[in-house]
Amino acid sequence: MTGTVGPETAGSAASGTAGSAASGTAGALSRRWPEGLPWSQTDALVAVGASLLDVLGYLLFAAAVGGVGVPGFLLALCSGMPLLARRTHPVPMYAGVLLLQAATNLAEPVGIHFGAVLTVALYTLARHARLRVTAAAVAVTSLMTVLTQSHFRAPSWDALVSAPASCVLVAGAALVVARWQREVAANRRLMADRAVAEERRRIARELHDIVAHHITTMQLMAGGARANLADPEVVRDALITLESSGRLALREMRQLLDVLRAGDEPDAAPPAPQPGTDDLERLADDSRLAGLPTELTVHGVPCPLPPSLGLTVYRIVQEALTNTRKYAGPKARATVRLTYRSDAVVVLVRDDGVGAGGGAGGEGGGHGLIGMRERVALHGGSLSCGPHPDGGFAVLAELPLTADETAGAEPRYGEVPA
Repeated sequence: MTGTVGPETAGSAASGTAGSAASGTAGALSRRWPEGLPWSQTDALVAVGASLLDVLGYLLFAAAVGGVGVPGFLLALCSGMPLLARRTHPVPMYAGVLLLQAATNLAEPVGIHFGAVLTVALYTLARHARLRVTAAAVAVTSLMTVLTQSHFRAPSWDALVSAPASCVLVAGAALVVARWQREVAANRRLMADRAVAEERRRIARELHDIVAHHITTMQLMAGGARANLADPEVVRDALITLESSGRLALREMRQLLDVLRAGDEPDAAPPAPQPGTDDLERLADDSRLAGLPTELTVHGVPCPLPPSLGLTVYRIVQEALTNTRKYAGPKARATVRLTYRSDAVVVLVRDDGVGAGGGAGGEGGGHGLIGMRERVALHGGSLSCGPHPDGGFAVLAELPLTADETAGAEPRYGEVPA
């Protein structure tokens, strides 16, 4: 662990760290598809790809039946333009595609076909529209395709069968995929809700242990004051400690009531001291022994933190290092930076890994990110996770701190003043 620096330097360093992470996130966002357009990059790629496939098919069919016409070629080239609005306006998009496809079929005799643009349009409509709209679209598409491809003459049997079969197949696939995605989304929401509930129960149990410790301290101090009534100085010190523990216990109890849920079974084990910022060095040592080179630095003037706040800092670092070991790759290195400011405690966990899953806090981290957010929100802080501009992944948490908390916090668990 490195030496400490002054509060002003610590504040500027923490602000610089937060600004660097924010600028990295902003830079990543600026490299995305330009804002202000009514379509996404995926929509543009789908529209261009489907149009090129239809143009290629049109050239092949037209060349086989007698030549390529300019009107038909231009209509086939432009037929995919309505696909740009496939997510925002699926029904008008589909109507535009159907009209362009009909005009293309009437411009040149290209035989029986079911183009890529029409397939994408019908699939998108079936995914987003109601069942009655989808059924009507299948019927209209089948009828218009058969009539326009036969130039309003008597169609052949294969034309009567191929168009309706293609429409039913595309719409059926879209409906099956839509139902499967709804079930997957519902399962994800259920798992996320369960993870949040489980994390809140765990936080409640930890806060229960903290409150139990303060109440035990209050009981001991009250007994000590009663046993030393003849010595006013000893009684005064005991009452001061009793007041401080009572204030902390009340604050922790309020937080406990915010997260405690009915039906949570009591722990069978007796209350145990919870870890805090003093245990971060041990956590870094364990991480190094597990194969992840970890560096811990502390900036600013360390001050005693409330037990629940120290526990939150410990859990954030613990979860971030665990996810780094899992997902950042075998050659990754991690740095943990704890900054004490006059109004907040800032913890930054960063790795330089390139493994799948996002390193310290990526999606591969399971429900760890949910737990981090729950803990930070409990203290009214902020949490940001994402790729670092210099590479790797970073988790940045800022937890507000008041003067009353630092003044009344106890240095360690289990230490009862004499």
